[in-house]
Amino acid sequence: MDYNVVAIVRVMPVSPETDREKLKTEIGGKIPENMKIHKIEEEPIAFGLVALNVFVLLNDAGGGVEEIVDNIKGVEGVSEVDVTDVRRLL
Repeated sequence: MDYNVVAIVRVMPVSPETDREKLKTEIGGKIPENMKIHKIEEEPIAFGLVALNVFVLLNDAGGGVEEIVDNIKGVEGVSEVDVTDVRRLL
């Protein structure tokens, strides 16, 4: 598949004790077939809470990022999901 867009989705866990590695694995299983995870970065927020920035590659002809946001919201241990950036790849 030809990917021409990258979206950054910030995933906030419910608590600092949430197993981030398990969360990463479960998020990977929720990615639709027409999208691909490029990488997941950890971002310290405050008081031990660490957000996950999920970089998702997709083709804009296949639709938007709403599907992945909805899928990630359904993962146990996720508090909030926000799209923080969407950019076209050159």
